[in-house]
Amino acid sequence: MNFAVLFEAQNLALFGTGILTTLTLLFASLVVGAVMALVFALLLTGPWTPLRWLVGAYTYVIRGTPLLIQVYLIYYGLGQLEWIQARWDSVWPWTHFKDPFFCALLAFALNTAGYTAEMLAGAIRETNAGEIEAAQAYGMSRFQVMLRIVLPSALRRTLPAYSNEVVMMLHATSLASAVPSLVDVTAAASSIYSQYYLPFEAYLAAAAIYLVASFCLIGLFKLGERHFLAYLAPRKH
Repeated sequence: MNFAVLFEAQNLALFGTGILTTLTLLFASLVVGAVMALVFALLLTGPWTPLRWLVGAYTYVIRGTPLLIQVYLIYYGLGQLEWIQARWDSVWPWTHFKDPFFCALLAFALNTAGYTAEMLAGAIRETNAGEIEAAQAYGMSRFQVMLRIVLPSALRRTLPAYSNEVVMMLHATSLASAVPSLVDVTAAASSIYSQYYLPFEAYLAAAAIYLVASFCLIGLFKLGERHFLAYLAPRKH
């Protein structure tokens, strides 16, 4: 065992870069994915059948294929298309597909959007009919019912499942190491392993970083659940 190597300045800096890349990828993909998921969930539960089928097909493909394959298809696959190659030097947004970070971010955002959309759509469908009828009795329009009653309730009830999705996305960011020149926590550990031939020490340090980050995320979501889902807790007599 030679854990002292991990505390050398250059290796600490490498892990620091990896942590920054991992957290940036995580939170950026969650923000972009959450916006997409909200739109997709509304379409999945909306009255427009063609759009409902189209979004349903998207979420089926996303949930039915490995994230690593999705990363490869975006980073390597799209670059093989002549139509994109003719434009990615000067035409936005194709110029971004030369950036490894953008490709990884796009893959993670599309992936989490597919899973989150289905979770949110399920919560929307399970909204108590009495709440909707009461809102309609007050004279609210369909849009007002969705905005003031259904969505707030669905978002709160989705919180426990979404916390699992966030932790899974944190772990999934380790796949960013498959993209060349992108240094996340796993890539940092791999670099130390290849340089010092210390696989156990390098990957154990990476595992500890993911564990601490997961613990912090779970704690934050527990606080959020305690606040936003307090009305669902059994009443004490």
